[in-house]
Amino acid sequence: MIILLVIYVLAFTISLAGILKGHRERIFIFVVLGLPIYFTALSIAYINGLGTFIPLLQSCKEIIILITLGVLLYNRKQPIQFHTLDWLIITYFTYTLVYTLLPIGDFSFTDRLLAFKSLSFFPLVYFTGRLLDSSKINFNNYFSYICIVAILAGCVLVIEAIRYEHLQLYTGYAEFNRQFFKQEPGGNFGLSWTFETSNGLKRFASFYGGPLELGANTVCTVSVAIALSTNHKNRFQPNNLIIATLVFSLYAIFMALSRAAFVSYFFIIYIYAFLTENKTVLKIFHYGIIAAIIAGGFWLQGDLYDWVMNTIDFSDSSSAFHVMQWLDGLNAIQTHPMGMGIGMSGRVSSANDSNVGGENQLIIIGVQAGLIAVLLYVAIYIYTIRTCINVFRHTTGKSRKPALALLLIKIGIIIPLLTANTESYIYLSYFTWLLTGIVANLIKSPSPIQKPFITAA
Repeated sequence: MIILLVIYVLAFTISLAGILKGHRERIFIFVVLGLPIYFTALSIAYINGLGTFIPLLQSCKEIIILITLGVLLYNRKQPIQFHTLDWLIITYFTYTLVYTLLPIGDFSFTDRLLAFKSLSFFPLVYFTGRLLDSSKINFNNYFSYICIVAILAGCVLVIEAIRYEHLQLYTGYAEFNRQFFKQEPGGNFGLSWTFETSNGLKRFASFYGGPLELGANTVCTVSVAIALSTNHKNRFQPNNLIIATLVFSLYAIFMALSRAAFVSYFFIIYIYAFLTENKTVLKIFHYGIIAAIIAGGFWLQGDLYDWVMNTIDFSDSSSAFHVMQWLDGLNAIQTHPMGMGIGMSGRVSSANDSNVGGENQLIIIGVQAGLIAVLLYVAIYIYTIRTCINVFRHTTGKSRKPALALLLIKIGIIIPLLTANTESYIYLSYFTWLLTGIVANLIKSPSPIQKPFITAA
């Protein structure tokens, strides 16, 4: 198990060394290879007696962003040409920062800073990507690394399935959670309730932080795999790596038993077929849905059948808990439309057993900073999707790959965003916001983008 901790540290070290030597794009080495195993690496460090180093290991992700951003700003020769997406993100960051500085809510200034980091660190990640020179980034290589990580995660899932044991039983997951997040082990497997369904089916996470994180990250993986194998004529041309990635990603979705990610997985494929006008895939998709419904009605049975039906009618405890959290949060927003204060919803409040609302990224933002912050976040999300579509349609060359990948990720994460705190999924959050900055930077690139698009932006 210690090998995962070694990989995490090595990924950080190699990435940081490259950044300091002028290769800023090597931040992706840490993001792509280190952050997927972030939680597991930290828990392994803890059970191996390295608890005093946990704060440093936790801070690696912020340290590398701040150093990269600082270096990029220091070496920049030309002023930044801000556009709409930049201003939206700057406004969101400033607005939530003001809420953090004001003594609003039940938490101390230190706790509010921690909550602010969870809520609003992504603008710094975004501007790091925004200032990177995309011409120096080999997207094929880094996207391939993501596929390799997904395949390795799938291999771990196969071993977990054969042994019918969670990897987290040996990584110190429960002990780490208890010590650093004040969460006692729950469920029937000594981990947490997220590792099982309401009727007792095991949910697996491979080397990620949990089954829901595995599901959300798989949505990211399949989006990247599709973008990597799409040529300039919008034809899907998968190689062996892509085929293996898709097979293992589909397996991961089933093993995670994440309803939101499961729906999103196939929704991504449908949206991709629609965008590229692939009528064959659309027909297969439509017929496949009909066949799946018929097959499910005839052959689905036992615990899996009960889980599916209980999900549909919201009668299982997990779905009911989601609804209760949504109603709790919506009621708080209605009562306090300007917000209750930073930290009142999310990880900080959960650790203090005082959480209000949750199970929804927008509600978590709204409870803390009010409706204005929610509207800003939604505007950022919508404008990002709009930017991706424009860049994908109006560029040639390698610029289309990150735009298509980000477009599919953002569309695919809409459902998980409504059922979880998706910004807490470290790998997914850092990767997508770096990519958002890179794609946004293409708006101002003069050569590959057509003139009407520049004018519209």
